[in-house]
Amino acid sequence: MKLYSTANHNLSVDFKTAVFNSLPADKGLYMPTILPQFDALMMQNWATKTLPQIAFDVAYTLLNEVISAQDLKAIIDDAINFEAPLHALSGDTFMLELFHGPSLAFKDFGGRFMSRIMAHFLKNEHKEIKILVATSGDTGGAVALGFLNVPGISVSILYPKGKVSAIQELQLTTNGNNIEAIEIDGTFDDCQRLVKQAFLDEELNTHLSLTSANSINISRLIPQMFYYANTWARLKADFEELVFVTPSGNFGNIAAGMIAHKMGLPVKQFIAATNSNDIVPQYFKTGTYAPRPSIATLANAMDVGDPSNFVRILDLYNNDIHALHTQLISLSYNDAQIKATIATVYQQHNYILCPHTATGYLAVEEVRKNETNKTAYIILATAHPCKFPDVFEELHINIEEPAQVETMKQKQQHKVIMANNFDDFKKHLLGLN
Repeated sequence: MKLYSTANHNLSVDFKTAVFNSLPADKGLYMPTILPQFDALMMQNWATKTLPQIAFDVAYTLLNEVISAQDLKAIIDDAINFEAPLHALSGDTFMLELFHGPSLAFKDFGGRFMSRIMAHFLKNEHKEIKILVATSGDTGGAVALGFLNVPGISVSILYPKGKVSAIQELQLTTNGNNIEAIEIDGTFDDCQRLVKQAFLDEELNTHLSLTSANSINISRLIPQMFYYANTWARLKADFEELVFVTPSGNFGNIAAGMIAHKMGLPVKQFIAATNSNDIVPQYFKTGTYAPRPSIATLANAMDVGDPSNFVRILDLYNNDIHALHTQLISLSYNDAQIKATIATVYQQHNYILCPHTATGYLAVEEVRKNETNKTAYIILATAHPCKFPDVFEELHINIEEPAQVETMKQKQQHKVIMANNFDDFKKHLLGLN
């Protein structure tokens, strides 16, 4: 498997290099040079297979020249050891619950797979890897739990002060060992900017082996393809067409689904639902891509003002906005709409949506049509509602907390408090302050 940079299609690196470099020096993102196609017979057999078995088929289609079948199967069986169940909300609308992993968010798929891929490549090497990751909420928890106590790897997680929920912060700050939480006095975009600047700093890269666990890393996107394929296998017998509705912040989750589609997964359309950080919806309306500082919303993991992975989606369609818009639409919703939708769905269906997932429900309500063919709308339920207690207290909805939340509350928190300043961050990484 060879990969190029979205900023330079003539660049060619192997998968291991892309995993550990994370970000090309030209500031593009890595993409596979060739997207192999899923075998048709293999796909038909998915109806009888488990999620880990389908995950293996998807991953091996891409990585068969990189990792042996035996090693890849072991990685997947260890990483994907939880389910992604479908909950039927109505006849044609399903919630794809992706929050049954240890950090209670969809990013467990990417974090756990990536940590084990890195451990596989490092097992015969004697060097330390430093992972830098910026989080707007859920990525950090998944990375922390995915990489906790993995030999040869230390992790620094940057998160914006006052802009993650209490449970999200607990997931970042109660691990210790090889996991460090750094609270930045700024926004998620500031955290992401510090991480990107570190990757491009020559002095840092001379002293440290830096890589990222954000969705800019290609090994985070591969496992997010697994549940799109698994869902298609579960629904293909009953529905002629599938529409996936993905709450989107940094656009990695939906990019993974669209890569799977380019590899042959039958999907009628993708809908990217955003909060008030509506950079991509505005792009489709105006034709101008205009990143701006992110604003805080109830759906905090989607508070992104410059979604990194959208460049991958554009690259899939040769930067042709009209071709892209035939396959992807993007819609945005504000906090008032999110709260009203959570209350309505709870009242009508006795089902609790997290604020992110609520944007997906709103999108389905806006686009659903009375079609003659059978179309299923699959909303990706990206996080457990318990991670956003303030929202549900206001709405007088009681959330039952999973056992691991109470366990975290008993642990001591550790964090580094830092200004939004690259020089301070650099000195910290080098151990100079």
